[in-house]
This record gives sequence, C-alpha cells and structure tokens, in this order.
Amino acid sequence: MASDSAFVEYICAQMGGAGTIASRKMFGEYAIYCEGKVVALVCDNQLFVKPTTAGRAFVGQVVEAPPYPGAKAHFVVGEKLDDREWVSSLIGITGSELPEPKPKMPRQSGRSR
Repeated sequence: MASDSAFVEYICAQMGGAGTIASRKMFGEYAIYCEGKVVALVCDNQLFVKPTTAGRAFVGQVVEAPPYPGAKAHFVVGEKLDDREWVSSLIGITGSELPEPKPKMPRQSGRSR
C-alpha cells in the first residue's frame, strides 16, 4: 500500500523545527530530507527514521523494523508522531549525525566517441 501524500505533508510539518524539511516520492513511498540529508522514510503511512547512536540515546526504548522488505531496520515512530517538539528533536539529532550526501556525478551529454 502506497503512502498517502496528506500523511507525508503532516509528517513534514511535524518535524519542521529540525530545519529545512522536504519529501520526495520514490517507488510509491517517500524519502524525508532534513537539510538535504535523507533522515527518514515513509512507507505504508508509517514513519521510519534512520538509526543513529544519538537518536537511539534520545528515543530510549526503540521499536525497530525494516521500512520495506530487504531493508535495514529503522526506528519506527508511532504514538510520538503527534508530538511536534519530540519529532523535530529526533530528526535534528539524526540529521546532525548522518554524513553529508555524496556529490552527484555530472551527466555526460552527447554520445561517446
């Protein structure tokens, strides 16, 4: 089941205190970005946050599950999703611990010779 775009908009609004938040639709689901870094995924209308050491310390008792078959386990945010301050804090902590995205390789134009 694909995620609902209204749900994704709600999640992005909830984590707005963490910085610049954006979402991008990918394969029927969504990647959530904070300051240009992928910090979470929305799959089947559930929020899955990338696991980090600092995030684990912040959350305490963590519920983990893969966002899709074959994926590594992520933190599942359930009841706390409605707590804007808590979600923003978790996303800010997660984003600060993740590495900067790798620069994209420029596309080659024209045909190879």
